[in-house]
Amino acid sequence: MALPHLHLISFPLCPFVQRSVITLKHKNIPFERTYLDPTALPDWFLEKSPTGKVPLLIVDERSVLFESAAINEYLDEISPPRLLPEDPLERAQARAWIALASEMIAAQFRWMGAPTEEAFGEARDEAAKGLRQFEKQCRAGPCFTGPDFSLLDATVAPVLMRYELLQDPGSPWQPAEFPNLARWWQHISEMPAVRESVPDDFLARLPRFLNNQQGFAGPRLAAGLAERGH
Repeated sequence: MALPHLHLISFPLCPFVQRSVITLKHKNIPFERTYLDPTALPDWFLEKSPTGKVPLLIVDERSVLFESAAINEYLDEISPPRLLPEDPLERAQARAWIALASEMIAAQFRWMGAPTEEAFGEARDEAAKGLRQFEKQCRAGPCFTGPDFSLLDATVAPVLMRYELLQDPGSPWQPAEFPNLARWWQHISEMPAVRESVPDDFLARLPRFLNNQQGFAGPRLAAGLAERGH
């Protein structure tokens, strides 16, 4: 089957977009990518995106897909082999965990942007609960559900990438407390599709983004990046 022309609309730091980039690169699907400034969205994007958010996938310059989970399932279906299980129950379970991974991203974002030290601690504890859920689920190896890369791996990878970069005594991610996830991340982080899923200037953009956050967490985490030479 001939693949359609795919145009991915992105913000440079968006973890939801990164999920789809990982899937595209893992499957070697050709695609075009456009980065937008989230503070100055063009009218054409707002007309096409029902949510005003990324990722947005434009298919053959006319059809639009939004929401990273839907985009990834579409990519999975047009380019075998499938990254979701064939068994209906296992496939439904994978979808449920993919949905829960979105909550991990939201919890991480609240931690990164916590306005006060108290909120920073509360967000850390909330995020750690999500990590513990995934620690229990991540038992197969070397990928999340077994020997082969799956859409769940693509979904969780952006979260761990950011935690690994934003090392902090107040981080919910302490690898010794999550040995299954730590082993998983060590394997997944070495995959080209994961390493190449962010822009070349990602490490320059991230501290600028953090420093622009009002309050406690952002400048603290940006300073930590600077100290480690990121």
